[in-house]
Amino acid sequence: LRSAAAFRAPMLLLALRGVSGAAAALRAPMLLLAMRSVSGAVMPVRTASVRLLSTAPAISETQKAAMAFLDGSPDPFHACARARERLEAAGFVELDEREPWAGRIAPGGRYFWTRNRSCLVAFAVGEGYEPGDGFKIIGAHTDSPNLKVKPRSMRDGSAASCTQIDVECYGGGLWHTWFDRDLSISGRVVVRSEDGSLDQRLLRIHRPMLRVPTLAIHLQSVKEREAFEVNKEEHLQPILAMAAQHALQAAAGQPSAEDDADEASAPPRAPTGEWSEAQEPLLLSVIAEELGVPASAIADFELSLYDTQPSAICGGRHEFLMSARLDNLVSCFLATEALALHVASPAQPAADSATSTAEAEPAASPAAPPAERDVALIALFDHEEVGSGSAVGAGSPIMAEAVRRISGALASPGPVPPTPSPGSPDDLLAAAVSRSFVLSADMAHAVHPNYAAKHEKGHGPIMNHGLVIKSNSNQRYATTPMTAFVVRELARRNGLPPPQEFVVRNDCPCGSTIGPIIAAATGIRAVDIGLPQLSMHSVREQMGVHDLETGLQMFRAFFRDFRAVDEQLAR
Repeated sequence: LRSAAAFRAPMLLLALRGVSGAAAALRAPMLLLAMRSVSGAVMPVRTASVRLLSTAPAISETQKAAMAFLDGSPDPFHACARARERLEAAGFVELDEREPWAGRIAPGGRYFWTRNRSCLVAFAVGEGYEPGDGFKIIGAHTDSPNLKVKPRSMRDGSAASCTQIDVECYGGGLWHTWFDRDLSISGRVVVRSEDGSLDQRLLRIHRPMLRVPTLAIHLQSVKEREAFEVNKEEHLQPILAMAAQHALQAAAGQPSAEDDADEASAPPRAPTGEWSEAQEPLLLSVIAEELGVPASAIADFELSLYDTQPSAICGGRHEFLMSARLDNLVSCFLATEALALHVASPAQPAADSATSTAEAEPAASPAAPPAERDVALIALFDHEEVGSGSAVGAGSPIMAEAVRRISGALASPGPVPPTPSPGSPDDLLAAAVSRSFVLSADMAHAVHPNYAAKHEKGHGPIMNHGLVIKSNSNQRYATTPMTAFVVRELARRNGLPPPQEFVVRNDCPCGSTIGPIIAAATGIRAVDIGLPQLSMHSVREQMGVHDLETGLQMFRAFFRDFRAVDEQLAR
């Protein structure tokens, strides 16, 4: 450190790179003093920079759980399976949609059911529930844009001795982001046993198996270089293997067409119509190996492609979460987690922030909190990315049926007699609807620093600044001034950051969510909210890690405090 300044700078950088752990705290001041003593210009190194080399904030339990949920949910089937695991661990019991529920559910109970294994509804009945009480609902969706394997997966006409599979674009993806990614396959498979019985199994192949390569710039015309245009039918078909058919035939001891001239010259066999005839043999072989069954046992499948890169915390100060499918698995995770925590240890209603703790008189014998009366419910729908118009989407009768069936079952005689309440079943259902509220939770568009002009200046959400209320006067969102106020009031009462606001520019089209669909089908009040993110519908998206914590706190506050806020507004 006593040599010339030009010689010392590289040595100091090497010394800084070697600092790690607790030693950094001791060496940083010494290094800074040494750098100040160097003759010549002082190097522009700050104490904060040195600390960043040696410290990394611990990942919170919420962040760990969210990343595990994201990584374990490459498709709606797996997302529902992960949510189911969390709910069962919290004491929720599965209901069968095909059976009557009267006498099966009771105040204080926790229940869930699934439809198509890609849509899940879970609810907890308050201990003090009375017929006609309301529903506190959080709605989200399990699907994300992706490439789905077509019903006939074998792709005819593959060139360059490559084996490809046929895929279809699902939803409005940013398809150029799917190029040059390490892809694999997940979904569900129907397996037929030797005795003829059928079984649905989840499939997830963890290793990279497929790739959609870009065309080298040297082979592109001048016009093609100006803009990356994707022909979704021709350019997005992934490569599975090289000459896979020959490899399979050799492994099975079967002669190839080149080895058997008679077979090659023989007329083609008439198709039998078997489902397996239209499937890529190598794909069936890989699936069979993964499931531990013979390929002949695979009766059908519903498969999607996914990016195998796991989620990660990144950023200069570890402030970002990068992952696939943030839209909208983050909302599914937070809704599930909030419901599980709500029934595990329901917290006291938040005190009004205007009341000082110091002013409160200590009670000699504090009264027990009032029993929860409403039904806390989450609904995780499929097919939102394609309009929700399906048997498992928000456009289905699922939400209306849930409110009607739960209300009816709780008002019917059973092992636990209901509290006597005047009114017909229809009157009680109407009362329940009028007392209910939906948080339609879907991710929101954060301001992109490179495209800031795309946002309306007064309504630009920022990552790590909390929840976003989404409004649109043309009813693309379900938010009304009063339902938006409920969210702001819940945030105020619980000391959360004031919600941000999003309104699309007048010269831009506005997307939509499940909120207006549910509100129109049920008559339940609703508000559209979300957490801000970048790169929505990309194969890999970005959000702020602090928003995870804020979102979870808001969802828990909603389950805990909504009734108190609503009763004040109803006066």
